[in-house]
Amino acid sequence: MLGALILGFAAGVIGRVLVPGDVLRHMSGPASWAASLALGVAGAFVGYAIFTLGLGIGDDDALDLGGFIGALIGVLILLPLVTWLARRAGIEPPGKRRRRAGPGRP
Repeated sequence: MLGALILGFAAGVIGRVLVPGDVLRHMSGPASWAASLALGVAGAFVGYAIFTLGLGIGDDDALDLGGFIGALIGVLILLPLVTWLARRAGIEPPGKRRRRAGPGRP
């Protein structure tokens, strides 16, 4: 279990570094760590579903290189999707909010 959390956290951190402009960029400290962990664990599930269940490659080892690569690919799939969904819902990082034209605004 601990190995899966470490793998997920590492994949989440690396994935967040590789994807520019994600909606989670503004986070720092424990919130950023938790977001990286959650994203990495979810990415590991996506990678497992794609490679092990879908394609029949891979194994069930907790800390193997293939599991890490699958988790990283899962994060790289999920992070743009999370960013798109958050922006569609109107959630933007602080300082990046768009001003909307309205009455009294040019």
